[in-house]
Amino acid sequence: MHSVARTLRRAAVATTAALLAAAVGCAPQPEEDAAAKPSGSAGTGCAKGELATKTSGKLTIATDEPAYEPWFKDDKPANGKGFESAVAYAVAQRLGYGKDAVVWQSVPFNKAFAPGEKTFDFDINQVSISDERRKAVDFSSGYYDVRQAVIALKGSKAAKATSIADLKDVKLGAQVGTTSLDYINDVVKPKQAAAVYAKNDQAKSALKNGQVDAIVTDLPTAFYITAAEVTDAEIVGQFENQGGAPEQFGLVLDKGSALTPCVSGAVDTLRKDGTLAKLEQQWLSDAVDAPVLK
Repeated sequence: MHSVARTLRRAAVATTAALLAAAVGCAPQPEEDAAAKPSGSAGTGCAKGELATKTSGKLTIATDEPAYEPWFKDDKPANGKGFESAVAYAVAQRLGYGKDAVVWQSVPFNKAFAPGEKTFDFDINQVSISDERRKAVDFSSGYYDVRQAVIALKGSKAAKATSIADLKDVKLGAQVGTTSLDYINDVVKPKQAAAVYAKNDQAKSALKNGQVDAIVTDLPTAFYITAAEVTDAEIVGQFENQGGAPEQFGLVLDKGSALTPCVSGAVDTLRKDGTLAKLEQQWLSDAVDAPVLK
């Protein structure tokens, strides 16, 4: 009798354990901390030429129109000339996409890093990496370390500035949504509100026409503007980087894109093997030192 009872008890315990295991298996499990994962880490790997791109077998790259020098050449991103065009094709090659598999798309600068789903795989358009922008989009590793510079007409009051304090009384302008504008507002803090323009072309025209005393752009663009577009202007100086890390341009991707780790890996490899340095020397070699404004 005791033997039968023990047998029945064992059977009941086994059945209960099995039911509990099944219940736990079906219950919602704790989610992993999303913040612990790198952005875009949900991808299926970085098999060359087989990424989950917007168009199968193609890599869609976006930039603004017009595409300015020295970042692009002749306003033709697809020709592979200019620093950013060359970088874009180098990244594409690392990902397994030849030149014939790259599709270019025109996207306004501000729209590239605005919230919302993107129509491109990545955008390359002198977009500085920032924590604020990371709230809406992903960034690759930085592909270029950049400084901001001030341009003024030769002989003007602004051209004589040797410090940030000297710029507080002049009318400054910059393109909307740029770190150039941030430097005016946060570093110079001029007495007059900055003039804001939708395009760099408009800022350059304002400088030519005397609507502003000086404009702020990234340093390579400043060298090109003063050498080829507004030849009666000069670089007044450049700003020091704010904080410990340098300002960097990054490729822009959808927030949480599965491509982000693959694209960052490609950029990291190009930096490590010296490709980025060679392209910088080839296309941005004229962007040499300028006085530092303190």
